[in-house]
Amino acid sequence: MISLVDDLPVYYESFGEGRAIVFLPGWGNANGEGRDVHEPVFTTHPGWRRIYIDPPGTGQTPARPWIKNQDDMLDVLARTIDDLVGSDSFALAGTSAGGLHARGIVHRDPTRILGLLLRVPGVVVDRAKRTLPADDPSVRDEDYRAASHRKQERYYDVAEAAADLEFLGSIQSDVAKYSLTIEPRARLETPTLIVTGRQDVMTGFADAWGLLDDYPRATYAVLDRADHDLPVDDDGLYQALVGDWLRRMAKHPGA
Repeated sequence: MISLVDDLPVYYESFGEGRAIVFLPGWGNANGEGRDVHEPVFTTHPGWRRIYIDPPGTGQTPARPWIKNQDDMLDVLARTIDDLVGSDSFALAGTSAGGLHARGIVHRDPTRILGLLLRVPGVVVDRAKRTLPADDPSVRDEDYRAASHRKQERYYDVAEAAADLEFLGSIQSDVAKYSLTIEPRARLETPTLIVTGRQDVMTGFADAWGLLDDYPRATYAVLDRADHDLPVDDDGLYQALVGDWLRRMAKHPGA
């Protein structure tokens, strides 16, 4: 389905009925991986409308020359969400750079957010300033490597083939363009889940710890045998954490 933002047709997929949860993928990735990881959780947690968005320059959403930086990207995503959910409250889930976008949307109006899920979130934009673990190849046994290879072929290679790499690279290659001009900090009193990977050498796990001051209802998890692509060879623990997040939102006052 399509949401039109000015002259830009933003592609999204929607499943189920009820309160909205909007899923934002990582930089350059389309909606497929997030959809397939999260949809099984909702077989036992009905009552949610799940919306998976292809950001500009990814999947079936084209780029536009007037999108020049991360602020412009955030504006497109925020306007798309407003078009899809109206004035209703909604939950947000962001992966990697999608976590930065999600926090930027929370910053604009925390009162509308039913809950927040950050998976391997990008917190420090400048890679040279991130706190990253040393690479540990010992955790990548045969099963892990095989599962990682399948995920790469099924999702990331497909996303890369469909993406406008020149457009995305022009933003990502410049820290000033890849950063938001505001620090996306905002106190959010609703249930939050932050999931990081112990072996994530892309965004790490330590920098996300500093987000807890903003989210007093947050569960923070560092998963072993998990890199930036988590979950890789075992979805069970991650999906259990997401299920707990959904239960906490259902019990939250005003849900």
